[in-house]
Amino acid sequence: MLRILTLLVPIAFALLPSAYAGEWRVEGAERIVAISDIHGAFSAMVETLQQADVIDERTSWSGGQAHLVIVGDILDRGPKSRAAMDLLMRLEEEARAVGGAVHVLIGNHESMNIIGDLRYVSKAEYAAFAGDETAEERERWFLAYQERHSAGSTPEVLRKKFDELYPVGFFALRRAFRPDGKYGKWLLAKPVIVIVNGTAFVHGGLSPMVEKLGLDGVNRGLKNELVDYADALQVLTKAGVLLPTDSHYDTGAILNAYLPSLDEEAVVLDAIATAQKLSLSDLFDLDGPLWYRGSVSCGELIEEHRILAVLAALGADRVVVGHTPTPDRRVLQRFDGRLIEVDTGMLNFYYEGSGNALILDGDSVSVVSQSGADLYSPVAHPRGIGLRPDNMSSEELLTLLETGEILSQQEDLAGRLIVEISNGSSTVSAIFKARSGRGFYPDVAAYRLDRLLELDMVPATVLREVRGASGSLQYLAPKYYDESQRSASGQGGGAACPVMDQWSAMYVFDVLIYNEGRSLQRMLYNTASWRLMLIEHDLAFASKKGRPRHLKGIPLEVSDGWRHGLAGLTDEVLAENIGDVLDRRRLKALAARRNELLAASQAQ
Repeated sequence: MLRILTLLVPIAFALLPSAYAGEWRVEGAERIVAISDIHGAFSAMVETLQQADVIDERTSWSGGQAHLVIVGDILDRGPKSRAAMDLLMRLEEEARAVGGAVHVLIGNHESMNIIGDLRYVSKAEYAAFAGDETAEERERWFLAYQERHSAGSTPEVLRKKFDELYPVGFFALRRAFRPDGKYGKWLLAKPVIVIVNGTAFVHGGLSPMVEKLGLDGVNRGLKNELVDYADALQVLTKAGVLLPTDSHYDTGAILNAYLPSLDEEAVVLDAIATAQKLSLSDLFDLDGPLWYRGSVSCGELIEEHRILAVLAALGADRVVVGHTPTPDRRVLQRFDGRLIEVDTGMLNFYYEGSGNALILDGDSVSVVSQSGADLYSPVAHPRGIGLRPDNMSSEELLTLLETGEILSQQEDLAGRLIVEISNGSSTVSAIFKARSGRGFYPDVAAYRLDRLLELDMVPATVLREVRGASGSLQYLAPKYYDESQRSASGQGGGAACPVMDQWSAMYVFDVLIYNEGRSLQRMLYNTASWRLMLIEHDLAFASKKGRPRHLKGIPLEVSDGWRHGLAGLTDEVLAENIGDVLDRRRLKALAARRNELLAASQAQ
């Protein structure tokens, strides 16, 4: 095994200047500009920052005392992430010299490059480091790779595979992102969250984990786990225990199989223990602040109270996030502006978006685009239950269901009547259910109740006559799995809104509407995001109290969001909004179950 005797002593705390802690919370910033998810789109980044008046035509800082926030993900997929980092490093110095500031936050792709998860590094990104890589360096690592993988392969076969998997520039890039490398050292000194003028900025989102840890716990405790892990990997690479060619996903198996010699140095043994422990750091978890998508993907009833709780814990008024490209590639807002989404798919050839910069100037909140078009305010986050053609809005979809031309009607294998409807430019499918009884349209009632609660799980549903029969049409999204298919496939574990969170909300909803018909086939998922869609409620809204039999043993989580939503369902609100689709007897029973849930929540 290749061994290099000069070992690196961990340098975690050297990377965190004590003065930097004060920069995690800044007050009195004159103007704030924020962009996110550059992904190597250097030209788009430059054009966007020029439109935002923080750099000039020579790419020099021109923002005066403004604060520029880069909300993570400078790297991967695009061709010029190195140029983007070099520019930001220079702008940091130029802004500081005139009283401004550039805050670069760690995104999940920064952490991936640091720890050796290189799944999304483009060929052009490797090529940008080719000039820093020597033939001797490549040969040294090829010999180590050959020693590791020689069984059953000839040197010629291994050489070809090596050159394909690790193009010229690969090893220089790995070196540059080590803790002592130019970009690794720079990035490891950056925070995960910064708060400027009461606005928090974080790449992924504000999960409940952030509420528990607080600002210091995330930026010092959790972020230091990344620093310590990177230090340990560097020690192990210098010792020859790991190779630069080892993926992050192979590290655990390699270390578990490693047999240290009797005279193994203590620093190596410590690094092995550290790497084994911190490979499971919460920073890399889907619920961690670099990866969490619930802030933008969960329904308001599930997520709003969480956001408010985390903001209160951080002492912030709102949060700006990236990580998840917005559906229409514009800057969006949720929760009355408490959450602003700024990932607009800047890397156009991959995300089909453009650069957009959020500008916070006093009480003004506006957005300027890369093209320099007119300023606009953050757009309300759309309700998106199921994939829709042409990013159709909820209102447009309802209109299409209500007035579109019926093109075809046919029964599917489950015996449902599927109707195709068109407005001339878009065509959708919907499930038709004939009226269940006089004045009783349960799917319409479920949809309207969903809207009142802001649950965001029941697809758009309207009253409509089909085949001469009065009934309801419920939108049926394309590209879905039902729950039996999802569970059989083992997919959905990385759902943007965690599946169990969605199930918890479904349980409360089904108790509220006394739904005895929830089956695996009536739980559908958008396979792009694993967003849960609840369909077909013809066995709901019984005139009963308590719970349906299948839910009697299920623990209910009646969250703050549910308490707020249920409290808003006054008798007057229910009568006004669903009195035409539920009879008085069912309305009275619904109100009684609402009261039972509220009473139970007080006892939690």
